[in-house]
Amino acid sequence: MQKYQLIILFGYLIVQGFEYWLKFLNLRHMKHFGMNVPRGFEGYIDGAVLKKTHAYTVETSSLSFVESIFGNIVVIIFIFGGILDLYNSRINSLGLPFAVNGTLFFLVLSFINTLLSIPFSLYATFRIENKYGFNTMTAKLWVADFIKSLLVSTLILGTVLLGGFFIVQLSPDHWWLFAWGFFFVVSIFLMYLSPYVIEPLFNKFTPLEGGELVEQIRSIMAKVGIRVSRVFTIDASKRSRHTNAYFTGIGRVKRIVLFDTLVEMMGQGEILTVLAHEAGHWKKKHVLKRIVVFEFLSLIGAYVTFRILRTDILSGLFHIGGETFFAKLIILGFIFGIVSFPFTPVSNYFSRKHEDEADRFAVQTTGDPESLATSLIKLSKDNLSNLHPHPLYAKFYYSHPPIVERIGRIRGEA
Repeated sequence: MQKYQLIILFGYLIVQGFEYWLKFLNLRHMKHFGMNVPRGFEGYIDGAVLKKTHAYTVETSSLSFVESIFGNIVVIIFIFGGILDLYNSRINSLGLPFAVNGTLFFLVLSFINTLLSIPFSLYATFRIENKYGFNTMTAKLWVADFIKSLLVSTLILGTVLLGGFFIVQLSPDHWWLFAWGFFFVVSIFLMYLSPYVIEPLFNKFTPLEGGELVEQIRSIMAKVGIRVSRVFTIDASKRSRHTNAYFTGIGRVKRIVLFDTLVEMMGQGEILTVLAHEAGHWKKKHVLKRIVVFEFLSLIGAYVTFRILRTDILSGLFHIGGETFFAKLIILGFIFGIVSFPFTPVSNYFSRKHEDEADRFAVQTTGDPESLATSLIKLSKDNLSNLHPHPLYAKFYYSHPPIVERIGRIRGEA
C-alpha cells in the first residue's frame, strides 16, 4: 500500500475512532446521570422510564456500533483491497454506453448496500423496537415496504444517474454546472411530488374535516401567513408508535400531516404548539436558508469534483485501470467524508439555532409555552429519548437542542 493510501486510511480510521469515542463518552455520561429526573419533568418521567430509556439507548447504540464496524470493514476492503478496481473492470467489460455504464455501476453498489443492511434493519425492527413497545409492523408489511422502497428508489436513483451522466457525456467541459442545475431541479421536483405520489404508496392519508382542532389549526396558520389546503392524519401506528407531524407544499399553501399516534397522545393545545413550531421554520425561512447554503456548497463541490476528475491522481493512487470516471467518484466521495467530518458540529450548531428560533416563534404565536414544553416532554418520554447526553456528543451530533435545555428555555419565555 502506497504512502498516500496509508495517509487516507489513517485519516479515515482517526475519524471513525473519534466517533466511537464520542459514543462511548455519551453512554458513560448517561450511566452516571441517566437516573436523575430533570427539573420540570416530574409527573411525566420517573425512575422506571429512565431505566427503560437507559436500556433502549444502550441497545440501539450497540447495534449502531456493530453495524458501523461491519460497514467500515466492507468499505476498507472494497477501496483499499483492490475490489474497486476489479468491480470497475467488470462493469467496463460489458461495453455499455457511458451513461448506462455509470448508472449500472452505482445501482449495483446501491443494491449491495441495501442487501447488507437487511439483517440490521430486521434486528432493529423486530428485536429492539418490539422489545420496547415501538414496533407494530408485521413481517408481511415489512416485506411490502421493502419491495416498494426498492422499486421507488431504483426508479428515482436510476433516472437521476442516467440524466447526470448523460450531461457529463454531452458537455465534457461544463458538466459540473449543468449537472448541478439538473440535480437542483430534480430535488425541488421531488419535494413537490413526494407528498402526492410517493408517500401515499406507504401510508393512508385521511382528511381531518371540520371540528375545533382543524379550525384552530387554520386560525393559527392564518396568523403567520400560511394558508392550509388540507389537514391529514396518516396511519403511522400500523408501523410504529413513534410520533411526528410535518408540513408539505411549496410556497404559502401547505398541507399539514399529523401522525395518528400524535393525535392520540397530545391535547389540542400541544398539537397547536407543535404545528406553530413547524410554522416558525417556514416563517423564519429556515428551509430556504438550508437549501441555499446546501446548493452553494454543492456548486463548489461540483466544480472541485470536475477539476479533480480531469486528472489521474486518484486512479493512479488506487491503481484503477480502464475507464476510471465512476471509480474516481467513489474514491472522491470517500475522501470527502473524511474532510467534511470536522464541519459536522458547525452544521448542527445552526440547526439547533433554528430550532430555538422556531420554539420562540411558537411561544409568541400561541402564547402557550407550557403546552409546547409538555408536548416535547411527552415526545421524549414516548420515544425514550436520552435526557442526559454528554455535552460534547450533543454539540457534534444533535440537530436539536438537548431536551432539558430546550424545555428550560421554552418555559423561560413565559
